[in-house]
Amino acid sequence: MRLRTVLATLTAGLAAATTLTAAWPAHAVPAGNTVTNPAMSVAMGTATGHACSPAVSIDRFSDALDKTTFDGAFVGNLSALALDRDGTLTALSDRSALFRLDARTLAPKSVVPLADESGAALDSEGLVIDLAHPRPRSNGETPTGTFLITSETEPSVRRYSGDGKLLDRLPVPSSLLVAPAGRATANQTFEGLTLLPGGNTLLASMEYAIAGDSTGIVRFQTWRRQHGRFALAAQYAYRTDSGLGVPEVQALPDGRLLVLERGFTAGVGNTVRLYLADPRHATDTGGIEHLTGQDDVRPVEKTLLADIADCPSLGATAGQPQPNPLLDNIEGMVITGRGRGGLQVLLVSDDNQNAAQKTRLYHLRVRV
Repeated sequence: MRLRTVLATLTAGLAAATTLTAAWPAHAVPAGNTVTNPAMSVAMGTATGHACSPAVSIDRFSDALDKTTFDGAFVGNLSALALDRDGTLTALSDRSALFRLDARTLAPKSVVPLADESGAALDSEGLVIDLAHPRPRSNGETPTGTFLITSETEPSVRRYSGDGKLLDRLPVPSSLLVAPAGRATANQTFEGLTLLPGGNTLLASMEYAIAGDSTGIVRFQTWRRQHGRFALAAQYAYRTDSGLGVPEVQALPDGRLLVLERGFTAGVGNTVRLYLADPRHATDTGGIEHLTGQDDVRPVEKTLLADIADCPSLGATAGQPQPNPLLDNIEGMVITGRGRGGLQVLLVSDDNQNAAQKTRLYHLRVRV
């Protein structure tokens, strides 16, 4: 895809975001109050009145999907979000399922189970809809993409059709494989996944460092599309804040990234920070065995946009200790459009199917 195609996709996302916004009650609600209707429970507010930082504000949140089921499947454990060309929102569960969500109500419309080559479930974490690799649709329907999905147990990146059929699998550097095959730790590998501008470079973020690399230095692996298939390409180093990992990345039209960093401390709660990162001048670390902070290795540059704990709580409640009751185990992120207040960004938390946690959607405005 050319850059204008990416921008067109973001424009389509803006239309979807407008539709999503239309789902919320239109009448005025005092800041911090909660509105309840049959479809959802939300806290409402305006971007200007709900600043998290100079660059980020929160419009509202929704617990509508929390502890719900659809077609016999638990709607939770959500680890990633993606927006299709037709405006449909897709949510990925780390229990090996894809939920297609209604653009207006956020209610599930369908669920698709996923499996690996042997038919076993995945620990599915990252999600991209590849519009350059469309799946067939009925006459008159908008062509939409296939699903690229990471699993953090091997790790892997697999491609699936709309009905969950496994189509192919991308290569992974041996060093990023889980030990003893490689140097990674199980459940600490590929979490985030995004397509860079043009649609021909895919980027996956490791959650934590691999053995031999300094703590806090995680690797971002890329693949480049060649003759219709993705081949291994450059790799970059990204330094996280102390004790935090990377659960999600999202590409901006200029090649920069939105990066989520997240951690959890028992008895204290979650830390979730949103960064603007720039990999465009970073060193290719694919040939460097150990990353220990060498002077000649330029990591991905990053700038803090907001600590989500600094957002107004908007009347949110938490079932366990949190620095801010708005917080939970935020793992997924998607850019849904662009408006006067900046990028419209949707986050989702993974409740781990735990009664003390919530499946919560957060509507942010981000200025970059």
